Amino acid sequence: MKAFKNTLQKGSVRYVVFKEKDTFFAVALEFNVVVEGASQIEAIVLLNEAIAGYLGSARKFKLRPHVLNQTVDAEYEKMWQDSQKGVEAKRVTQSTKSPYVLSSGQFNLAFA
Repeated sequence: MKAFKNTLQKGSVRYVVFKEKDTFFAVALEFNVVVEGASQIEAIVLLNEAIAGYLGSARKFKLRPHVLNQTVDAEYEKMWQDSQKGVEAKRVTQSTKSPYVLSSGQFNLAFA
């Protein structure tokens, strides 16, 4: 896994967006922030707002960089890795617990 060296001034945070049943979830991996929305777009917008708020608070209180470089939950890390390998995620039935990734990428912290 690539080591991300986030500081209060620069860095990036990886994200994944996935759906379970009728709910869309977006996760900022290195921040351990999870939001939910009624649509994929809403989940991404809410995640962007949550990242900006999280980073703004860290900057305001001059927190140590470890809050921006948390250990990623194994389930989300696997989603990220699979999405980056170009694995075709198949739509799953409601009876299947395994979510599929709709979107993934990185947000640049310099612009948050």
